[in-house]
Amino acid sequence: MDQNTQSGESMRTSPARRSLGLLAVLALLSVAALVAPGFSSAAFTSTTDSTATVTASPDWTPPTVTVTSPGTAVQGTVTVAAEASDSGLGVKDVTLEYSVVGSGTWTAMCTDTTAPYSCAWNTAALADGRYDLRARATDLAGYETTSDAVRTAVANKLLVVMNDPGDTVRGTVQLSAAAFNTGSLSHTVRIQYRLAGASTWSTACSNLAAPYTCSWSSAAVTSGDYEFRAVLTAGTTTTTSEIVTDVTVDNVAPTVTMTDPGSPLSGTRTFAATAADAHSGVATVEIQYAASGTSTWKSLCTVEAEPWSCRAATNDLANGTYSFRAIATDEAGNATTSAAVANRVVDNTVSSVSLNDPGVLLSRTATLSAVASSTAGVTSVRIQYVPTGGSTWTDVCTDTTSPYSCTWDTTKVASAVYDLRAVLLDGSGRTTISALETVPVDNSPLAGADVQTTNGSGSIAGQPGANDTVTFTYTAQVNPASIMAGWNGTSTNVQVRLRDGNVPALLRGSKGDTLDVMNGSTVLGLGSVNLKGDYVRFLRTVSINATMTAGTVTVNGLERTVVTLKLGTFASGKAGDLKTSTTAAAMVWTPSSAATDLSGNRCSTTNVTETGTADKDF
Repeated sequence: MDQNTQSGESMRTSPARRSLGLLAVLALLSVAALVAPGFSSAAFTSTTDSTATVTASPDWTPPTVTVTSPGTAVQGTVTVAAEASDSGLGVKDVTLEYSVVGSGTWTAMCTDTTAPYSCAWNTAALADGRYDLRARATDLAGYETTSDAVRTAVANKLLVVMNDPGDTVRGTVQLSAAAFNTGSLSHTVRIQYRLAGASTWSTACSNLAAPYTCSWSSAAVTSGDYEFRAVLTAGTTTTTSEIVTDVTVDNVAPTVTMTDPGSPLSGTRTFAATAADAHSGVATVEIQYAASGTSTWKSLCTVEAEPWSCRAATNDLANGTYSFRAIATDEAGNATTSAAVANRVVDNTVSSVSLNDPGVLLSRTATLSAVASSTAGVTSVRIQYVPTGGSTWTDVCTDTTSPYSCTWDTTKVASAVYDLRAVLLDGSGRTTISALETVPVDNSPLAGADVQTTNGSGSIAGQPGANDTVTFTYTAQVNPASIMAGWNGTSTNVQVRLRDGNVPALLRGSKGDTLDVMNGSTVLGLGSVNLKGDYVRFLRTVSINATMTAGTVTVNGLERTVVTLKLGTFASGKAGDLKTSTTAAAMVWTPSSAATDLSGNRCSTTNVTETGTADKDF
């Protein structure tokens, strides 16, 4: 490659960071109040109530800001403009910034204090290539908002740019490039690809003239993550574009199985399916129904995140016999239809009963409740349990008045996974059995209670970074020395390791990236977290320095330990090794049995799913 050759590596355009100021703090406190009331940042201390006076701010609303694209390519000095507004005290100033694609570093062009907000951007001193532009608006209350980024190319010399074909592709893919400042040069462009991590490039199409587009059959290659580039040849001079990375080719359809919803069906019921996809990941699962004897399928619900289930009112369907099926579609658009579960009766004419969700993990004394109704009147509702896979049901209680509920002393049963159901006896003597609720019972003295992440000040939403926090909440107090030898719960330096879910040690797929905590080469006794998202680039591992502290919270009069990690600088790897997740999902924490309570009892390793509404973590 001669001196005119240009090459590089690109990153996806990250969603703009949103600095929400006091609003973010209040939102964090609301979540903390639900999960861990009475939190104290001091190591292993109890908390007490206090009284404070709060004065409302005259401005609670951050500004809005957008940056206007100056065009696909720019030369010399160009004007970059932004629009900003604030419904409160008004906009203080707007700072416009640029960043070389993939660098993660932003440089200010100027700060403008009056509308219209704009800067003169002198590109002559910059290297040709792709750049991202953004604007940061600050209002007079001190709140700051960062706009979404727009992409352009600086083309003061001969430049070829590979256009991004998209995050996920399948079938026939339209590839394109752009060339700038070719003048009267006779030239051609070819587009190349390679599997991520490979050293050899293959040609997708060649001898392209303007507008440099072609069709490429992705079915001819193995599904996986690929990189693309464009190569311009003019005589003996070859110019190569920056590399577009992390394009997932997925021509393999997902797998999907419809879960039997039971029969007869009445009231509000859970309809569910299992689905998986090894490459781009499952995007949606649609659950459908069809009346027996017909071929017309109608949508019951469409689910966009695990678990692939929904609650639906069966009284919206006419009484009769139905078939149910699920259609899974992956991020690339491949779809699979499950086998149908047939001959399921919907009958809402007499009785309906459903067991309310008892929670993700039961221990000690749990409250169980059911909702029941019958046109013949409800005589009683029995709530029963059986070890999953068993056939002998045991009564927890029988209630004759609404609300139908009782307490279950789970200490009288072995720690295991149980099926729960409610049995309605109506005034005509007919019984109706609810759908099953499956829940683990764990009366170990110590278990995981919740895991949460919070986006820190100045970090990119949806991407791990400095000032982000991760909190692990236990069901009881933990001996900190069992998590890390010699630790007493005070702030200590550790490293947070983030691994791509495709690494051989995990094999969880692109949306199975995993977090654990280390001290040097030693994995600490916190366990691991399946982030259920794509945060780390293909087959890469990143280590971020962090501080770890332990504190206590009081829940229902019992003290619990909360371990908090605050992320800092990179210990190994770089910002370019990370991706910005766009998927809202619930993390799953698998605690380590190395952690013990203050009596030396080991922690349960039962998985703990992040509570609250599914969101993009970090």
